[in-house]
Amino acid sequence: MNLVIYMKIKVGISLRHIHLTEEDYKELFDETLSIKTSLNQPGQFSANQTVTLEKNSKKIENVRIIGPCRNYTQVEISRTDAYFLKMSPPVKSSGDLSEAEEITIIGPKGKISRRACIIADRHIHITKEEREKYNLIKDVYQIKVTGEKGGILSNVKIKEAPNSYFELHLDSDDANAFNIKQSEEVEII
Repeated sequence: MNLVIYMKIKVGISLRHIHLTEEDYKELFDETLSIKTSLNQPGQFSANQTVTLEKNSKKIENVRIIGPCRNYTQVEISRTDAYFLKMSPPVKSSGDLSEAEEITIIGPKGKISRRACIIADRHIHITKEEREKYNLIKDVYQIKVTGEKGGILSNVKIKEAPNSYFELHLDSDDANAFNIKQSEEVEII
């Protein structure tokens, strides 16, 4: 008989957003990147500044920048956004821009085109110490969601990093499909 252990984890719902290099930010803005709201992940914030994404004559406006600047530019959208923009970006881990689709990013100062558009995979932010403490030794897990639209989310990757806040990140499509709200608890199985 197999013993299934459930561990609760809070959900962070990741809306469409962009990470920019300092160089790309300066091509789009004349002002300093400023904090609107601090995020759960230490040192990260939702910026006051937004951009417009453009592809195939379609635009999505007011796409929030997540700071601080990184060493790569990355656009994270949902599959629903991709359908609207008539594109098919790959599902990838943050920072993996292999096969990323090209997209135009428009700011108040100018615009740039980058092969930077992905759909972020489902992932759990965790430190090495928490992984050991909770015995989460595998690199991929499943998540059990209860409620009216409950079910199982597969292919949830572990994203280990120092100073991580223990949290499951889903995009808005996954959250909406399972009727999950921000900070709701689900179970790792």
